Amino acid sequence: MPLSDITVLDLTWVLAGPFASMILCDLGAGVIKVERPPFGDVARTTGPYVDHESAYFFSVNRGKKSICIDLKSPRGKELFLALVEKADVVMENFTPGAMEALGLGYETLRSRNPRLVYAATSGFGQTGPERLRPALDIIVQGMGGIMSITGEPGGPPVRPGVSQGDITAGLYTAIGVLTALHEREKSGKGQMVDVSMLDCQIAILENAFVRYFATGETPGPIGTRHPLATPFQAFPTQDGWIVIALSWGVENQWELFCATIGRADLIDDPRFDTPGLRTRHHGVLEPLLNEALRRKTTADWLREFDAIGMPCGPLNDIPHAGEQPQVQARGMLVDIRHPAGFSLRVPDTPVKLGRTPGGAAGPPPAIGEHTDEVLSALLGLAPEQVAELRRQEVIFGPLPSPVGRILERERESGAENGG
Repeated sequence: MPLSDITVLDLTWVLAGPFASMILCDLGAGVIKVERPPFGDVARTTGPYVDHESAYFFSVNRGKKSICIDLKSPRGKELFLALVEKADVVMENFTPGAMEALGLGYETLRSRNPRLVYAATSGFGQTGPERLRPALDIIVQGMGGIMSITGEPGGPPVRPGVSQGDITAGLYTAIGVLTALHEREKSGKGQMVDVSMLDCQIAILENAFVRYFATGETPGPIGTRHPLATPFQAFPTQDGWIVIALSWGVENQWELFCATIGRADLIDDPRFDTPGLRTRHHGVLEPLLNEALRRKTTADWLREFDAIGMPCGPLNDIPHAGEQPQVQARGMLVDIRHPAGFSLRVPDTPVKLGRTPGGAAGPPPAIGEHTDEVLSALLGLAPEQVAELRRQEVIFGPLPSPVGRILERERESGAENGG
């Protein structure tokens, strides 16, 4: 696999950081989660649960290894620094300053391994007046502006249906790590990768900022429409919804569309002659198109639009999205078996490499499941040395899932309240 020679010490937790390290893991990197005793990554307690295991944790930590070290203890710090000397990448997504407070900041780690790539993902980055503010996905989505342009006109702000504040930061973190590793091949030196979730929100706003600075008009929510092209949105059909997107610069596409839906009279209407004019007059045009498209089912329209080469597709719910033959042909959903005996279907990597393919490598680890293995393989510690570290409570694992304790408390609470 393409990153099989890369070792990552992954201190990240919850979503943004683990999503980034999952990308690297799917491409072959040896990702070692460094977890805190006794509960590990707090995402392990996030539902839904399957057989006392978090499906949420499963989905972004598959294929990784886990070691459990008390980084607050002097011996735990020494052990981690020894691992840093063997690693290519350290990843963390704490509030800036947290690693320095542990005595394990970037400068300390770099002094032990000048080739180290250190990736820090945080809400607001390592610099700036708000660097120490806590942030979660919805905070940066709100601050970054995307919630102000999501939803229906005149409606309240709407959060997109995925945690894209976290996911986007994870993607940029993975890009940053790979870029720094590539540069290291020339310079022989590592460097810090500083990714701010808020920065990422600004970066992905496509042309919203450009439109504002070009026109002075504040973008707002417009439903599923595109701000510059029409028709380019979801439309109701007889039995559901269809998504239609007329392309720029495709000759006769508007004319073919109008003829296909039985509204050839719209072709010569001067209000709808260009994409810009159709967008300007969408308030008049959209009801006419809604009326026409409600006359047939989604499947009927898909056949007719495919026949004229017009970009279109069904608006699927999650089950139907996963059942699409194209998704199945690309192997985008895979079953991973957990040691507890159950299997869970998760999305696989969308990066399809022809010669050195990657993919989901296996189930997520138990807390500290690989502590002995990693310390032996990377540091050459003998079994008796590992046993002594465990006796001193410097290292731990494997530890049971914390979900069982949560469910037990819920049962006890239910019993106390007559549930």
